[in-house]
Amino acid sequence: MHYARTERAALSDLFTRLGPDAPTLCEGWTTFDLAAHLVVRERRPDAAGGILLKPLAGHTARVQESMKTRKGYAGLVELVRSGPGGPYRLPGLDEAANTTEFFVHHEDVRRAQRVWEPRELPAELEERFWKQIHRGARLFLRRAPVKVVLHRVGGGTAVGGAKEGPQVEVTGTAGELLLFCFGRQSHAKVTVNGDDEAVARLMDASLGV
Repeated sequence: MHYARTERAALSDLFTRLGPDAPTLCEGWTTFDLAAHLVVRERRPDAAGGILLKPLAGHTARVQESMKTRKGYAGLVELVRSGPGGPYRLPGLDEAANTTEFFVHHEDVRRAQRVWEPRELPAELEERFWKQIHRGARLFLRRAPVKVVLHRVGGGTAVGGAKEGPQVEVTGTAGELLLFCFGRQSHAKVTVNGDDEAVARLMDASLGV
């Protein structure tokens, strides 16, 4: 299965259905902003650096706004829908680099709406996400102020966060744990157990890459 392609198509359909002014879980961003972000990330490598590097964030934001003005919402959605651009067109890179990106942002739009239900993901995709979590837990949770133990429903444990101090246990499916690790703590369907103060600190932390 080409899961990046599947998530891209579903997100594009959702963009079209909701229009440019719908909320997302990305703070301060509407669907219009998120569509522009995805296009800049894929098609403007000269400006994409600011997505991860704060000193370059201003340039990225200016290019993103310019893209909104020049392409319009429908044009941006069509660029998202049309498939990977830039280096992501290389064989295998779309699936490797975009499956998580488009899954997370698809959920950013779905879960920002008034009515939504968690999806049951294919077993193969769940397994892929769990491998990603198991390998990357320390990176994803490096800013967690407490020790975090992730428990996958059905088996599996990964550890990250602080090496000392209080410990918080987070349990859920791989897809939900991935959303939690990518900073969507309040919107992930997980069970969180631990000292109340430690849990509150973790829920407020800035997690993710």
